Amino acid sequence: MSDKIALITGASRGLGAALAEALAATHHIVAVARTTGALEELDDRIKAAGGQATLAPMDVTKPDAMAQLCRSIHDRWGQIDLWAHTAVHAAPLSPANVIDARDWDKSVACNVTATGQLIPYIAPLLGEQGSALFFDDPRAGQKFFGAYGATKAAQIALARSWAAETLKTGPRVHVLTPAPMATATRARFFPGEDRAPLAHPRDEAARLLASLG
Repeated sequence: MSDKIALITGASRGLGAALAEALAATHHIVAVARTTGALEELDDRIKAAGGQATLAPMDVTKPDAMAQLCRSIHDRWGQIDLWAHTAVHAAPLSPANVIDARDWDKSVACNVTATGQLIPYIAPLLGEQGSALFFDDPRAGQKFFGAYGATKAAQIALARSWAAETLKTGPRVHVLTPAPMATATRARFFPGEDRAPLAHPRDEAARLLASLG
């Protein structure tokens, strides 16, 4: 088993799953997502490639569950080397004046509140040498992206503040901007889009990790 530990929140599909598979060559993966079946499929792929994973079918918006997970990580390994936060609620496109209240609440809970709760839980596990990865999607201010754009922008603003605060002390906090990818989330936003030119999440995961140096 690798001595390095990578925690992936939002690991069941898309970029999160691709990052988990890419990192599994050098890290033991702690994969967090709500969808048990998708996590099990990820585990099968990681094992087939010779890696190992611990599955945590949990909702990142449940602070008690996340606190218990972090406590369990501490008790088992003492620390983590990398945290990649890809969990997101992608609310349906809507004019700002008719945003569904439930979609707004879910967007705030997942994209903003959960991030604000996870950082204090996970920072002690990262210590001074660990790395945290956040993924920008600069849609704030675009028409029909009100709920998603506003809450994603708030998440990234929080990550940038943490990055500035830890510049000299660690952990290293990175805000990365993926290229447009052929994911289920993007398909919901752009259902008629030609997906052929879009990046594969696997390729984009490799590029983003390589950019860290």
